[in-house]
Amino acid sequence: PAPAEAGRVPGPPDGGWGWMVLLGAFVSIGFAYAFPKGLAIFFKEIQDFFGTSYSEIAWVSSIMLATTYGAGPISSILVNRYGSRPVVMFGGLLCGVGMISAAFCTSILQLYICVGFITGFGLALNLQPSVIIIGKYFLKRRPLANGLAMAGSPVMLCTLAPLNQFLFDNFGWRGSFLILGAILLNCCVAGALFRPIGPGTAQVKTQVTEEGKDALKGKITEDGPMESKTEEEGEKDCFEKVNQYLDFSLFKHRGFLIYLIGNVLMFLGFFAPIVFLAPYAKHTGVDEYSAAFLLSILAIVDMVARPATGIIANSRWVRPRIQYFFSFAIAFNGACHLLCPLASSYTGLIVYSSFFGLAFGMVCAMLFETLMDLVGAARFTSAVGLVTIAECCTILLGPPIGGILIDTFGDYKYMFIKCGSVMVLAGTFLFIMNYYNYRMLAKEEKERKAKEEDPKSVRTENEGQKNWNKDSTQDGPELEPLKEKGEGLKKEMNGT
Repeated sequence: PAPAEAGRVPGPPDGGWGWMVLLGAFVSIGFAYAFPKGLAIFFKEIQDFFGTSYSEIAWVSSIMLATTYGAGPISSILVNRYGSRPVVMFGGLLCGVGMISAAFCTSILQLYICVGFITGFGLALNLQPSVIIIGKYFLKRRPLANGLAMAGSPVMLCTLAPLNQFLFDNFGWRGSFLILGAILLNCCVAGALFRPIGPGTAQVKTQVTEEGKDALKGKITEDGPMESKTEEEGEKDCFEKVNQYLDFSLFKHRGFLIYLIGNVLMFLGFFAPIVFLAPYAKHTGVDEYSAAFLLSILAIVDMVARPATGIIANSRWVRPRIQYFFSFAIAFNGACHLLCPLASSYTGLIVYSSFFGLAFGMVCAMLFETLMDLVGAARFTSAVGLVTIAECCTILLGPPIGGILIDTFGDYKYMFIKCGSVMVLAGTFLFIMNYYNYRMLAKEEKERKAKEEDPKSVRTENEGQKNWNKDSTQDGPELEPLKEKGEGLKKEMNGT
């Protein structure tokens, strides 16, 4: 890339090499989301091989998904420290090692470790860096870019569902795991495309006096940590050092807390229907290939829904109130699950899979875009890590609870009713609380403008704060530590 202009950090190019980065994110995100769902093809046979129950075999996908989300803070810290490229490449290596090791497992517990923890951790190192780097390469086209990147999940699922059935028929589940481990190594190739944006370092403009400028000068790495050496650095305690990579002040952010609570509730019923869709079809008498084809139908519709949702979300009518659109998508997803027990024939299952794919694609396309809309690009890296660690608990419990309901009642309908009810509740909660949040933001903006009109108010401080917010959201890298130092200097200069 060309050298940055003096005194400025390069902004998102919204194109160029960003499209190659988007391709790499497409592959990485596709494997991270689709792989745990595609493994459901092997569950019936693995269950018979080890003699386990539905709930025990469901823990394989649950542990993998929970590890993928629970390792979010670790992934975010590594991205802040080393950048997206090496983290994704190392994650791809872990995925391959985990699946190859799973081919030699002799108990369900060993599958939990190899497939659940090792492969799940590798997928975590693929997911978060891929989402984060999209925000660094795109700003105006960010909703569209997120929608296209998230489309990697249905494309991979559409491919993996019939591929896994073919591999099982020809090589068994052990041979299939060996081949899938080799396929996952392609994540290393995808990570190699994540070239850091900008020349590496640049000085930051500030809105304070010359003394403030000298104190605030530091080197900022676009795809790595911010190395600002100060005298107080050696005196930082452990919490301050951790807070340098994970911004815990987000827990004071009203919009972030609303998003967090709604998503934690939503994930209690988000993944279980996909995990049990193929086994449910087999339970109703559908043959194996037709059951796997239901996942392909879901993936094909999902593949179209994600970019289309990104285009709609990027429109000037929806983007200012994208949180409402996200709430509707979650409630629509839950309504599909509530109606699923009515689909008793294979034609009904095809209709359910189509609507489920549409609703699922809408939610996934806006999952991270709505979070970035709330917290801004500068704090997004920390926000992703904190959200995923909170979501991992309900992701871990969702499929096993569904398996327990199936084992208890001998019927799948109670699992679908549980998932649908939870998601309708989550969508309703988010819609109401986002309405409250938008009202409060409008009220706070009105009060801020009233203070600016008062000539005796501390207008300088408000303008400085506004400038800092503008720089942190537009320039891309994490500027929050500098922002805090700038506020401290301005308070000291004003005698406060």
